[in-house]
Amino acid sequence: MATPRRAAANRSAVRKRSDLLSRILVAVPAAVLAVVLVDVGGAAWMALMALLACACLSELYRMLSGWRPVPVVGFVIALAMCVAARYGTLADVTGTALASLPLVFIAMLARGQSDEAAATIASTLLGVLWIGLPFACAVLLRQLPDPVGKGILIDVMVGTFLGDTAAYAGGRMFGRHLLVPAISPKKTIEGLGFGVLATIVAIVVAGLYQEAWLPHGSALLLGVGVAVVAPVGDLFESLLKRDAGIKDAGSLFGAHGGALDRLDAVLFTVVVGYFIALHLPLAG
Repeated sequence: MATPRRAAANRSAVRKRSDLLSRILVAVPAAVLAVVLVDVGGAAWMALMALLACACLSELYRMLSGWRPVPVVGFVIALAMCVAARYGTLADVTGTALASLPLVFIAMLARGQSDEAAATIASTLLGVLWIGLPFACAVLLRQLPDPVGKGILIDVMVGTFLGDTAAYAGGRMFGRHLLVPAISPKKTIEGLGFGVLATIVAIVVAGLYQEAWLPHGSALLLGVGVAVVAPVGDLFESLLKRDAGIKDAGSLFGAHGGALDRLDAVLFTVVVGYFIALHLPLAG
């Protein structure tokens, strides 16, 4: 007959397996949709990035409501940045982002706000920089000539999501030493190790099927770059949520949180992936 302590441990193990399974069941359909639209590219990919940018911005501005951001400025600039990325260049995206500063000032004047100006400006521009720019970079990355743009974008997404899943599973099963308890009380050093290793392996293995244009050294460089910044993106969102006193940024994915909760790492890795792609030594 099982002791109460053993019974509790068994229930905890079952719950952990259930959480991991449901996490995978949520991630797989989303990943399939993303890969399909990456393959299609063009306006369809731009539209998905613009839609996700608005979903993430909505969650962020709700999280920072006490800072009195101007959501309309963030939404307009993020959409314009995605369009600029699709039909223009990085310079056009940068110029669009810079327009957010005078726009938020004009919006504050229009609503008669003269107090807490720094908080309003900072919270609004955080959305532009943290959310708008990465989604624009995702569009810019897909705009690179095939197979480079398409291939590296898929590598970044696969590496990020597999790394996140491996970090979650590794931390649940083997985690003993907390990573940054002041920010995230559940993330562990062991989970970090599993995530980093899984990300690098996933991208290097993917590179084996792309060796006609992506040398092994370039695949390894991309894998290391993505592996390094993915946990930083995860912890960055955790810091903001802890500061706001909330567990999840939203409820788009039900018990698995909102768009920001699922895309926090990608908001960092896609930027690094894009700039690495611009300088990668390629075959041929």
